[in-house]
Amino acid sequence: MKTKLVTPEGYKKLKDEHDHLWFEKRPEITKIVTWAASLGDRSENADYTYNKRLLRQIDRRVRFLRKLLPELTVVHYSPQQEGKVFFGAWVEIENELGEIHAFRIVGPEEIYGEEKGVISIDSPMARALLKKEVDDVCTVTTPSGKKDWYINKIKYQQAFAKMSAGEQRKS
Repeated sequence: MKTKLVTPEGYKKLKDEHDHLWFEKRPEITKIVTWAASLGDRSENADYTYNKRLLRQIDRRVRFLRKLLPELTVVHYSPQQEGKVFFGAWVEIENELGEIHAFRIVGPEEIYGEEKGVISIDSPMARALLKKEVDDVCTVTTPSGKKDWYINKIKYQQAFAKMSAGEQRKS
């Protein structure tokens, strides 16, 4: 089962996607479908067929987002997290071969799309890193065996957390 956690940025992105699809994209496609339907024979009307399919895809995604958004728990930055790996942390790790990877630990709904450098809190790597500190070793079980990773850096996006709190007070 997927964890129902999300960063404030991830929640905003999902909410913005819903609003764009529902208030902008769907009305635009609906107009095209209505126009194409008025032309008569729908069976050979490519505009009608394509846009009707697109409308179904939009509706499916909107239904998914409307069900998902209320179930998510937004995890805000907390000063108690400093120095240890928790949800929302940016982590830099290194193995004994000197390979370095950097990523942010986010909710499973945030790892899709154009976002790079993120891993799901549900991944074996994230689970192994939780509660560890800089210079700790974490062992991750992979299909090819166990691998050790050393934690080089941990940081949190405090500026965004402070900005979000300021925006919330204004609301």
